Amino acid sequence: MRISSFTSREFNRDTGKAKKAAIRGPVFITNRGRPAYVLLAFEEYQRITDRHENIVELLSMPDSADIEFEPTPISDRLYEPADLD
Repeated sequence: MRISSFTSREFNRDTGKAKKAAIRGPVFITNRGRPAYVLLAFEEYQRITDRHENIVELLSMPDSADIEFEPTPISDRLYEPADLD
C-alpha cells in the first residue's frame, strides 16, 4: 500500500493521476498544507467499512466461562466515617 498526497490544486488539475494513485493506496488531498480529504478505491472503502459486527458482538467474551475468577473477600468495614474535627 502506498500513500500519496496531492494539493487541492494538483487534484483539480489532474484527477486521473489521483484516481490511479488511489488504486495503489489512499490519497490525501490537502488544503493549505493540511489534510482535508482522503480518496480511496471503492474496493478499499468497502473493505474497511463492510463490517458486520455490532458493539455487543465486539465487546462480548464468548470464552468467558473459561476464566477463573476468585474475588478477594471484602473486609467488615466498607467505609470509615469522616473525621470533621
